[in-house]
Amino acid sequence: MAEIDDVLSVLRGPAFKRWRAILPDQIASAYCADNHGDFDDWRLVIESLPKLSSSNTQFDTAILSIGNSEDANSQQKDHIRTLLQQLHPWRKGPYCIHGVQIDSEWRSDVKWARLCESITPLRNRLVLDVGCGNGYHCWRMYGAGAKAVIGADPTLLSVMQFDAIKHFAGVHPVYVLPIGVEDIPRQTAGFDTVFSMGILYHRRSPLDHLLELKGFLRDGGELVLETLIIEGEQGQTLLPEGRYAKMRNVWFIPSPATLITWLTRCGFKNVRLIDVDKTSTGEQRSTDWMRFESLSDFLDPIDPTRTCEGLPAPRRAIFLANA
Repeated sequence: MAEIDDVLSVLRGPAFKRWRAILPDQIASAYCADNHGDFDDWRLVIESLPKLSSSNTQFDTAILSIGNSEDANSQQKDHIRTLLQQLHPWRKGPYCIHGVQIDSEWRSDVKWARLCESITPLRNRLVLDVGCGNGYHCWRMYGAGAKAVIGADPTLLSVMQFDAIKHFAGVHPVYVLPIGVEDIPRQTAGFDTVFSMGILYHRRSPLDHLLELKGFLRDGGELVLETLIIEGEQGQTLLPEGRYAKMRNVWFIPSPATLITWLTRCGFKNVRLIDVDKTSTGEQRSTDWMRFESLSDFLDPIDPTRTCEGLPAPRRAIFLANA
């Protein structure tokens, strides 16, 4: 669970004063059995994980690797696999923990490969990743040289998965907090880089989300924004009448030109589009670690360029901008 004193030591300076005052209560409130009926079971999983020495840890590789297969015997590996499977579903990854392969629904390394060469180098930067899931990309940011990484995600299961990974990874300045972006005070303008990946289309007011993100950045800091887009001209935006790819909470999906206009109107500078890519079933799919429906179930079985609702199939873009 989040080491509050360590987190507070990272969030130094006047920009974080308001957040520091409320953060301990935010974390204590989230880690409460009253908020989720499975919390005690998840906590027991974390407490039951074996303590093993890691001969090798790699945060800068596609498969985040902690320890070698030789660090654990077959019985220990079976125990680790059984425990981590109790935190199903694993949406983001992949990970390898002492030889136990966690084949997550998303090949999150594919997204990282699309952006890592284009962003401002993360060395010695303080980074915020909102909606970070179980923290796969947080570890990649740290592996790329970030001074410290703060992730935020209100889905408690994802945070518990991060806690399980950190149990094996050991002490590093990487933290995932069980809070939503709306729980971070506005104008907490102390981060060098802010990531928002896969969040914008879930917000009822995308402009408010962009302004939130801008308020978290120091002057000149960089936003890395990844989101669903549609093909189209400036001003074109898809607002699904109902579900999109079976997701209930999808609101605005803009064209790239429209999103560039939104970013510019919100006061961002140097806005640029660095990648557009169709989501493939090689990047998002069901596995033994995520046994529910996935992308292939969300597409029209006859025309995979459309969703099952008849809308354009998922296409994602990455934008960079400066505060």
